[in-house]
Parts: sequence; structure tokens; C-alpha cells
Amino acid sequence: MAPKQCYGTGKRKQAIARVFISPGEGEITVNKRSLEEYFPIERLQKLAIEPLVSAELLDKCVVRATVSCGGIAGQSGAIRHGIARALLEFDASLHLMLRKKGYLTRDARVKERKKYGQRGARARFQFSKR
Repeated sequence: MAPKQCYGTGKRKQAIARVFISPGEGEITVNKRSLEEYFPIERLQKLAIEPLVSAELLDKCVVRATVSCGGIAGQSGAIRHGIARALLEFDASLHLMLRKKGYLTRDARVKERKKYGQRGARARFQFSKR
């Protein structure tokens, strides 16, 4: 069956998540707190556990995640990516399903840097003709 503990690293924006999955009764902890306590917004909770729900393993494994940097949206996405990678180690037959749903693809979108002589990345200072 599956090894005792499987590991996956997930990244999204600036956030980095280290995810450990082991067989169990469906407990999910993030930084030693429950998922509901760490992510008060239900949308972010659902986003983080999408790969488990798709694989129908939500109540069959224990997830322990350590996440750092970034904001809560990026951290939720990083946990989702990390769970998907750890699930590959847990059960290799899930690869095709996880790949099709896009859980294994690292979302490479990051904040664009501010350019010199401008107010922001794309925003310009107001132009006055007169």
C-alpha cells in the first residue's frame, strides 16, 4: 500500500508549503492549528483540500502542513499544490487525474515589479499637457 508518511512541497506566489500525508482518519492541520482555524474563509479551506476531495481520500489520510511567507490566499494555493504532490507519492495511480485537473501545475503568476519613473508596475503618474 502507501508508505508510512509522504511528503510534498507546494508553492504559490511567495508562499511555500511543506505537506506531510499519512494514512489516518481525515485530520488536517496547518501550522499546528486546524484548517478551519487557520483559514477562516471557507473558499480558501475548500481550495486547499481540492486534491483530496477529487481523489476521494479526504477521510482516509491525515494531512500536516507547515506554510510560511505570502498571504492567506497564496498559502492556501501552496497547500493545495503540496497536497497534490504528496498524493503522488501516496498513490501513483492518481497522477493522470491530478494532472488533468491542474493540481500538479505550479501557478507561476507572481507580483510584477514596480518600474522606475512610474507609480507602480503598470500605473503611470498622471500626465498633464498644460
